[in-house]
Amino acid sequence: MARTSRGCPLISIIIPTLNEERALPRTLAHVAAQRASHEVIVADGGSNDATPRIAREASAACIDAQRGRGAQMNAGARHAVAAKSEWLLFLHADTLLPPGALQAIAALPAAIEAGCFHQAFSDSGTHPLLKLVSRLHNWRCRKTHIMYGDQAMFVRRAVFNAVGGFPECELEDVKLSERLRERAAPVLLPLTVVTDARRFVAQGIVLSLARIVLLLLCHRYKLPLAGRRFFEPVR
Repeated sequence: MARTSRGCPLISIIIPTLNEERALPRTLAHVAAQRASHEVIVADGGSNDATPRIAREASAACIDAQRGRGAQMNAGARHAVAAKSEWLLFLHADTLLPPGALQAIAALPAAIEAGCFHQAFSDSGTHPLLKLVSRLHNWRCRKTHIMYGDQAMFVRRAVFNAVGGFPECELEDVKLSERLRERAAPVLLPLTVVTDARRFVAQGIVLSLARIVLLLLCHRYKLPLAGRRFFEPVR
């Protein structure tokens, strides 16, 4: 799917997927409602459900990629290079863009190289603790300039290539953020993306938060990663 507007930079939206037939339709619908110039690339890691069909029916480019979020997003970025896009937006399959999200990116000044959005969870009304997790999430991003994937990270294509793309390993979003902030602090846009809370609800909100903290501490102090159960897929 490609939509262009004269004079506006093209934004390539890259969505890594693996058996996301339940979440992907809403995500693509929110993308389709955007008014800025964009194309959609679904980088699929070997789904055995209807995910590829859903992507194609939405007129998205659906490419096969080596399984692993970092590898899939890098594959999508390579596919986007041919489109001469100005921006790469990495969107999780269970994360919904707010109205005007792409217009906000397109309007950014040339000095901004990367950024993300504020984040909220879908079930925060039912589970009040999720609101606290999101507040901590957004506060941490402002203070450390480390972005998480569920904040819909975006980066100029030339900058993404210059820093070598995503490391193809766990915590790929954190590690890319560390590379980017060495060049310039990313911007945190005031618009809010909404992420499905399925992982936190299924694994337990407090336990999920504890696992995230443990993973980040292990990464910071260069220890073997503990808390890997947080990465287990929840569909």
